[in-house]
Amino acid sequence: MHLASPVDVTGKELYRVPEAMEILSLRRSVMYEQLRSGRLRSVRVGRTRLVPASAITAYVALLEQEATGAPRALGTAS
Repeated sequence: MHLASPVDVTGKELYRVPEAMEILSLRRSVMYEQLRSGRLRSVRVGRTRLVPASAITAYVALLEQEATGAPRALGTAS
């Protein structure tokens, strides 16, 4: 059984950067900094950069974890 993530309201698995920016309420410069730093994962299809729904969910979880000061599990990427 597949459980839908909180982001998966449209059934999409991949979002263009402007769509992900809107979902996360981030400005363009902040969005690209998060992508460059690896805090938010993305994939490339040709020249298009796409953000997986799972990456958005993981990014929100990371932000929540940082806000609560909970230690990260060993072996997780920052």
